[in-house]
Amino acid sequence: MTLSRWVLHLPLTLPSRGYAVALVVALRDSLGHVPELDFGEATVSAEDDQSRRTRIWCDARLGDGRRCVLPIGHDGRCR
Repeated sequence: MTLSRWVLHLPLTLPSRGYAVALVVALRDSLGHVPELDFGEATVSAEDDQSRRTRIWCDARLGDGRRCVLPIGHDGRCR
């Protein structure tokens, strides 16, 4: 069976982008063990401006097959 990548769009009612990012962080912390979920590619956007997405994590590929888990635009080396 060939697997395809899919994107789940789940509208939320929250007071700000910061709350949306916090929710994605909480989801990653609780569901990060599920290999089918790629939280490194997570983005948030306003419902009425979905073409302008904000990436949450740096997600740079590290030499050992992992990805950087630090916030986008972090200082210092990836880890």
